[in-house]
Amino acid sequence: MSAASCFLIGLPGSGKSTVGRQLARRIALPFFDSDHVIEQRLGCSIREFFEREGEDRFRDMEVSILDELTAAPACVVSTGGGSVLRKENRERLHERGSVVYLRSTPEEVFRRLRYDRNRPLLQVADPLQRLKDLYAVRDPLYRETAHFVIETGRPSVAMLVNMIVMQLELAGVVTPGAAPPQR
Repeated sequence: MSAASCFLIGLPGSGKSTVGRQLARRIALPFFDSDHVIEQRLGCSIREFFEREGEDRFRDMEVSILDELTAAPACVVSTGGGSVLRKENRERLHERGSVVYLRSTPEEVFRRLRYDRNRPLLQVADPLQRLKDLYAVRDPLYRETAHFVIETGRPSVAMLVNMIVMQLELAGVVTPGAAPPQR
């Protein structure tokens, strides 16, 4: 398969990294998780950096990394949940590749993340309410940035990847070809 870059956006815990890894394998492109790239550059976890330097400094770093990743040769990138908060990220993502919004409800994300202690924005007294607040702010930004919206609901990772590949093929972004169907 030949393909242009594909960028995954959505709430923390919507499946961007898991789906992105499988999607990249399926369409034979390199995969990058922007949060992991940031952590490699920082030499510490995002949570530690957040606590030490604050969210604004983290968002500055994120802008720089996303600029680099979106300008790279064709690849699949899973972005941090808050990447759409900065206008330059929304514009670069939208202009430099196909953006897929993995839309999950706050309740779905809460079910997946309720025991995850590594998400700095969810280390609050009421994480479900925090997810609802994040969704209220970010959903319009995700929709503004995205070329495609995929409802995550209950489908398996393989089914989500198939849905994304089908959308990309219909849009002429991915050329159907040699890659075998995902099992």
